[in-house]
Amino acid sequence: YSRLQQVPPSSIDTVIVILRFHALLLIASASASRKMPSFTKVPERALFVSEPNPTWFGNPVGNSGKGWDESNWLKSRFHFSFAEWGEGKSNFGVLRVLNDDRVQPSRGFGTHPHRDMEICTYIVEGELTHQDSMGTAETLGRGAIQFMTAGTGVRHSEHNHNPEKPLRFIQMWIMPTRRGLDPNYGSASTSAPARKNQWCHVVGSVSDTKHAAPVSINQDANIFVTELDGERSLPFTLSPGRQAYLMCLEGGLTAGHGEETTVLDAHEAAEIVDGQEIQISAASTGAHVLVVEMAATPPQF
Repeated sequence: YSRLQQVPPSSIDTVIVILRFHALLLIASASASRKMPSFTKVPERALFVSEPNPTWFGNPVGNSGKGWDESNWLKSRFHFSFAEWGEGKSNFGVLRVLNDDRVQPSRGFGTHPHRDMEICTYIVEGELTHQDSMGTAETLGRGAIQFMTAGTGVRHSEHNHNPEKPLRFIQMWIMPTRRGLDPNYGSASTSAPARKNQWCHVVGSVSDTKHAAPVSINQDANIFVTELDGERSLPFTLSPGRQAYLMCLEGGLTAGHGEETTVLDAHEAAEIVDGQEIQISAASTGAHVLVVEMAATPPQF
């Protein structure tokens, strides 16, 4: 300090400016290390609606009348480029496909092939009957999750055999860690209490030995679901180096961190990166929520 007293006033002012500049740099550096979540909303208007010809999957033309709430056998909302739609985003991390499918009574997808993809299906409403070339045959209801490692090749069918009630499910294709895996299938049912106002971990990675989930896939990815009562809130922690695709299945919600928030209605989603703790708050009608969480690194496939 005694040396500073000997420095001309103009020089002291310069030193003060430099010190303040360095202080600002330190503050900016600290803020950068605590990144806030970045939300990119995927509104319903951005989704592609597909209503394919019923004969493409072995369905009769026309409808059976009873219980139908759409004119076509299938109404599918594509979140990423798929089938006849090539103008959308190709993926979000390892999440390659997310289709929001509504199948009318007594209709379905006839036998068709898949390969080199981890296919996860979450049942929102109704009952899904699955059969495949591995000999699996089962029917799953609301809150159930199924997976299929298509690997070297598998054929399967998906039907709504109920003559009076529609079926709605979310089908997600996740890129595997490598090609040529042995085909595999698995499923699990979850109870309403397990999903009520808390996160239900339904899908995890085969390599994760610390966080067990009823279904495991060949990728560093997780799927969580919850059903929130009206105006209930639930935090979701996104660790450094992770990202998430959050979808509102039913009802409505607000997701955010601090002042940055995103409002989602049914069918809409949000891409979340650079996150820490995200607060998800249901609308007065409640909210059924699905989150696909994954590493924030580009997929290697």
